[in-house]
Amino acid sequence: MDYTIMIVQFFLSLSILVILHEMGHFFPARWFKTRVEKFYLFFDPWFSLFKKKVGDTEYGVGWLPLGGYVKIAGMIDESMDKEQMAGPPQPWEFRSKPAWQRLIIMLGGVIVNFLLGFLIFGLILWYWGESYIPADEVEYGIYVDSIGHDMGLRDGDQIISIGGEPFERFDSRVLLRAIVLDGAEQMTVKRNNREMEIPIDNKYVTMLSSNDYKNVTIFGPRMPAVVNDVMEGAPAEEAGIQQGDRFIGVNGQSTPYLHDFSTAFSGGENKAVDLTILREGDTMSVDLTTSDKGLIGVYWKGPQEFFDVATNTYPIYKALPMGVAKGYNFLADQIIAFGKMFSGEIKASESLGGFGTITQLFPTTWDWQSFWRITAILSLILGFMNLLPIPALDGGHVMFLIYEVVTGKKPSDKFMEYATIIGFAIVLGLVIYANGLDVWRWWNG
Repeated sequence: MDYTIMIVQFFLSLSILVILHEMGHFFPARWFKTRVEKFYLFFDPWFSLFKKKVGDTEYGVGWLPLGGYVKIAGMIDESMDKEQMAGPPQPWEFRSKPAWQRLIIMLGGVIVNFLLGFLIFGLILWYWGESYIPADEVEYGIYVDSIGHDMGLRDGDQIISIGGEPFERFDSRVLLRAIVLDGAEQMTVKRNNREMEIPIDNKYVTMLSSNDYKNVTIFGPRMPAVVNDVMEGAPAEEAGIQQGDRFIGVNGQSTPYLHDFSTAFSGGENKAVDLTILREGDTMSVDLTTSDKGLIGVYWKGPQEFFDVATNTYPIYKALPMGVAKGYNFLADQIIAFGKMFSGEIKASESLGGFGTITQLFPTTWDWQSFWRITAILSLILGFMNLLPIPALDGGHVMFLIYEVVTGKKPSDKFMEYATIIGFAIVLGLVIYANGLDVWRWWNG
């Protein structure tokens, strides 16, 4: 797999989010006449890739792509500038400003992240709309993978409802969310023209929330195995396979649907295969030998060729509020997942991931709709994580500022110094842990 495009998308998305997040701190600081000494994309320990001073602020790009920062004068942060803090407070310093101004400066970054996520979701709905396959269009029922089969689903089932909610849009992620976040305990399916209830074991909450099952299918739409195109010079072309041919058997085994063919076709390098195809109503047998990669060289017709894909389009005045609702629902899901992680229902070691996991969210081909959707998700996650009440994060500073506003007592600089050191150690430990999980998963294959 070529990871180049995935990596480029990751860094572009990260750069956009970091710059806008830091602007959320930078502009309120400037509005309140607080000096900003540095504005950096990525971190710059020992040296930077680029820097230029404009007025009181040094703008630059660091070499360590773990985020970015603004260094605000008179503020105890990860820079640990003790020399500046040892002097008397100056009117342009953060510590000299009223608590409400400092609170706005610290909340600016996460507010930008939340607003950006909502805005991108809304613009996606306005520009691309929302496409889906209505569940009642899937006339051949579903095919299931091993997890779906273990849950009690069978090829050909038609899903009626999950957790009591009607199954109207064909998407296996609906089932995934219903199990992991909503605690769905049963689903209703139609099998052989008879409705039946299938209980959902609680063990799937832990299983489906783990990193091992992040790309799990569970089920998909069952459809015929019809050739959309044939690769030039491939075994299929040499054997005379044509666009529109329907594969209905392999090596004497009946394969009425694409999933059946994929299961029966074992591949193998330079292996003789006997295929049964249906062409313009005639059944015929075709013998061919697979390539040295075990392939026959065809592209299949996709779901859009067999089912009517519905697309809802929205004017901008409707799309933007819907984007807010979509972002709010996503954040609510994150809070629920976080709670289940603390309760032990979801294992942190199996569901967390670092930069490698995030990079793999992006597709291997450039798709702007996917790029912006993932960027919106990451923006909301960044805002949520930064709001956690951990010293060294924005949420930690906000926590102490709220304490100051409520009690009228300002924590001492020495206390803030030690709290920031502890918080920074916690954050660094979490980053190392999450990325260590990525390395461990990669090493174990």
